[in-house]
Amino acid sequence: MTEQFTFGGEIVWRPSPGQIEEANLTRFMRLRGIAGFDELMKKSTADIAWFTDAVLKFLDIEFYEPYSSAVDLGGGNQFPRWCVDGRMNIVHNCVDKRVRMKEDAGRQGAESGRQKAVIWEGEEGAGKSLTYDELFKEVNKAANALRSLGLGKGDAVGLFMPMTPEIVIALLAIAKIGGIILPLFSGYGAGAIVSRMADADAKALFAADGAFRRGRAVEMKSIADEAAENIPTLKHMIVLKRTGQNIKMKEERDLWWHELVDPQSDVCETEKTSAEDPLMIIYTSGTTGKPKGALHTHCGFPVKAAQDMAFGTDAHRGDVIYWMTDMGWMMGPWLVFGSLILGATMFLYDGAPDFPSPARLWELAERHKVNQMGVSPTLIRSLIPHGDGHFKARDLSSLKCFASTGEPWNPDPWMWLFEKVGGSKIPIINYSGGTEISGGIVMGNPLLPLKPCAFSAACPGMDADVVDENGNPVRNAVGELVIRSPWIGMTRGFWKDRQRYLDTYWSRWENVWAHGDFAAIDNDGLWYILGRSDDTIKIAGKRLGPAEVESILVRHESIVEAAAIGVPHEVKGSELVLFAVTAPGVEGTGALRRELHEMVVAEMGKPLAPKAILFVNDLPKTRNAKVMRRMIRSAYLGQDLGDTSSLVNPGAVEEIRGAR
Repeated sequence: MTEQFTFGGEIVWRPSPGQIEEANLTRFMRLRGIAGFDELMKKSTADIAWFTDAVLKFLDIEFYEPYSSAVDLGGGNQFPRWCVDGRMNIVHNCVDKRVRMKEDAGRQGAESGRQKAVIWEGEEGAGKSLTYDELFKEVNKAANALRSLGLGKGDAVGLFMPMTPEIVIALLAIAKIGGIILPLFSGYGAGAIVSRMADADAKALFAADGAFRRGRAVEMKSIADEAAENIPTLKHMIVLKRTGQNIKMKEERDLWWHELVDPQSDVCETEKTSAEDPLMIIYTSGTTGKPKGALHTHCGFPVKAAQDMAFGTDAHRGDVIYWMTDMGWMMGPWLVFGSLILGATMFLYDGAPDFPSPARLWELAERHKVNQMGVSPTLIRSLIPHGDGHFKARDLSSLKCFASTGEPWNPDPWMWLFEKVGGSKIPIINYSGGTEISGGIVMGNPLLPLKPCAFSAACPGMDADVVDENGNPVRNAVGELVIRSPWIGMTRGFWKDRQRYLDTYWSRWENVWAHGDFAAIDNDGLWYILGRSDDTIKIAGKRLGPAEVESILVRHESIVEAAAIGVPHEVKGSELVLFAVTAPGVEGTGALRRELHEMVVAEMGKPLAPKAILFVNDLPKTRNAKVMRRMIRSAYLGQDLGDTSSLVNPGAVEEIRGAR
């Protein structure tokens, strides 16, 4: 059963002829003799070998030994082999080859080497940048440091650091020696680090003394120490001095970055890995206590990341791209690999994006001439109550697009960003997929028009669809998001857990990836992601996406955030419970509760009237600002929360328990 789709609206943005002409997508299609986007989608999904080969060539991915075929589907859709017989290391394609190009191409190459690869700003005002030449040398030093500790191909190394240039250097150094990168959320507790590092048999950890958050130094090293005591395979911890706090260093195990890495030679051979050698394991939270380790390879995650960055955000060589992220979320490695493969510049900010004032985000864009800016709906909702002055005083003329991923938009915050900040001229490139995807299933792009909260289309090469419970395609109705064919960025399975991977994505329909999201495609062909399908609320047979109800609440000027859950009801199956966060200085009164109740009833009808509307100070979120409705529901019902390690604000869960 599917429900009539009610989101959507009128088209609010169309690309100009100039934007279409200059787009990476346009150049790609012309190189391949493709007449338009519809034709590209048909060919890229019907012939994935052709499309994969075309993308690898477009991105100029170099191989030590060429692949004999782009893909081998002998293992079925669940376990394809990519770049068969090919040998390559992604670090060669990110930095090494640019130095070689410099040596081979004279002045043009020298200019390429002097281009900035990384620009960084810390919350406290510190700043630093690295050219491609400088990044190459620093990565070589860090790789030599790892090898001096006896580390090499196949060894897993964790990253538990704030967003500084050193975390980029460390990530690339691990890959350069053929190691396996384990990105860890910088806000994790010891238990979350242990479960991930121990599962991967990690031998080393990059850590930091601390980080700056909202004007104070937050200590991190003691958390790393507590975790290290419970990881039997861990032998080395390399510690960055970020805040200068007094910390304990364990003799023989712990080494300061500046003492180990800085003195090393800046000449280092890159490990000649196979294209499908393990590159990275990114752990994601599950409904059970055990996180899922999505395995990615040298020719997988980075290629998909660069493809989406090129075709969706239209990042070109020399562009400055910023995504508000942590390295422990897939958008961190996505930013690193994508920008470097494209010859762009990544901007990193280590701190709160609204500190010391709501103007900080726009000051960063102005100061560093950011071209593509990735934000979250939650951040934008938090900025709206502060008025318009915080962005109007800034020069945002460098911005080519906004981008967003991690959670569904509500229409009003989307329109505020589009109309107020962007002047109705800058598109908001919605992006949705996941860690297991290596990027997006659906995404905006510079060729197609946009409606509020919408995605222009599926990403090229993604054979995506929306289906009912019987697996039949549906349009203008809510259904399950699926993918019918493999793509190069797909996870190679869950680390040490093949069956869980099959059960999670491939068990519902034969040879079809069921992603676990509710989605819809409207009559104009635009896509909408409405949240996780396990967040769905079904009341008296009517299936309801939480975002639809939440959008009603946040339209009220007194509400900045909302979350909707379904709780058991013996007659209707479920009934609606809403959680609302009020704007600063606004009290959650009975009168406001009645007003919100009436708004929901007026729009959704009496059968969907909420059982309760509860005011809370915050909603449980991950660092990427994704609201964890599953945990809200479990807390409200007094059930087991499952894996909570990704939460940035665990106190919000306890408040919800109390609200019950």
